[in-house]
Amino acid sequence: METELKGSFIELRKAVFQLNSMDSSLLFTAQALLRWHDGHQFCSRSGQPTKKNIAGSKRVCPSNNIIYYPQMAPVVITLVSDGTRCLLARQSSFPKGVYSALAGFCDIGESVEEAVQREVAEEVGLEVESMQYSASQHWPFPNSSLMIACHATVKPGQTEIQVNLRELEAASWFTYDEVTTALGRKGPYIQQQNETFPFLMPPKLAIAHQLIKEWVEKQTCASLPA
Repeated sequence: METELKGSFIELRKAVFQLNSMDSSLLFTAQALLRWHDGHQFCSRSGQPTKKNIAGSKRVCPSNNIIYYPQMAPVVITLVSDGTRCLLARQSSFPKGVYSALAGFCDIGESVEEAVQREVAEEVGLEVESMQYSASQHWPFPNSSLMIACHATVKPGQTEIQVNLRELEAASWFTYDEVTTALGRKGPYIQQQNETFPFLMPPKLAIAHQLIKEWVEKQTCASLPA
């Protein structure tokens, strides 16, 4: 197929740096559904094989008629700020040089606010003072997640990061100038990887990118004369 179409297969995580919003929505939905069907071929109660409907929107156990529907796992993704800087982190699974907002799954029984406070404390050892909801997005990694994007602030005097190396590879505070420089970079992602930049932004399709842009816009407005 690669020879016939004169192309090559790449991981979807890398492809998001090149996709437009229409193509990405179709691919994200397709991957999520394929993974869900692959992981739900048997009924959790009877152990019998399940059958999918023609549309692929559900699976049914013929022995007890239990219907299984695709589900998404809620994940909070939070851009932390101390007022003048924002905190970005990376996991070892991220593409080379990419830093993003903190993210983690919501636990059973947690509210979004509680999940944000816990994740920030667990991953970087900071205490959230206040938070604000921004937006949400379906994300196919690792297995179909509903990303709930929030902004959070910590007290200016309590900004010492304690990176949880079991969760993160690195985390750091970045200034307004550093972030705006990173956002302003042009050219293909592969080209940016090969240049000597301290860090790279998440893909424009990712809600983390939107969070970072919102933070920059807020900082820009705050610096304008009244």
